[in-house]
Amino acid sequence: MVEEKRRIEKYRSEVMRMRRRFAIAILALVATVVAAGAAGCSGDSAERERTIREEAAKAAAEAKPKIEEAGRAVKAAVDGAKEGWENGTQKKVDLNAATVDELTELPGIGKREARRIVAGRPYRDKHDLVSKKILSAAAYEKLKDEVAAK
Repeated sequence: MVEEKRRIEKYRSEVMRMRRRFAIAILALVATVVAAGAAGCSGDSAERERTIREEAAKAAAEAKPKIEEAGRAVKAAVDGAKEGWENGTQKKVDLNAATVDELTELPGIGKREARRIVAGRPYRDKHDLVSKKILSAAAYEKLKDEVAAK
């Protein structure tokens, strides 16, 4: 539980850091466009527009890698949070290694079903419980989030 909180806090910090970088990049872009506009006020409008366009393109090109990096960091943080959420603090029961007693602790699994699971080993995937006709689809649905085939 503590480890999970640390991991979530780490991702949260990374997201905040990337947001700050993104905000700085946007501010730099806006400042460049404003400065280009102010610098070009003394010339004719076509020259001013060209200067603004060039400065904006340059600022966008400089900001692009930082924005892409921020996007990757946010995606990694989201993926990590999702993984942590799905795994939770509960360990999954390994279908290939669990004892009959461990299997009977799963929802809807009695001694009979546990012995059938043990007899049906090995499992490549947890859905093999249904494909090998060890459990019904309804019984599998009750425990699919609590088991793994390692």
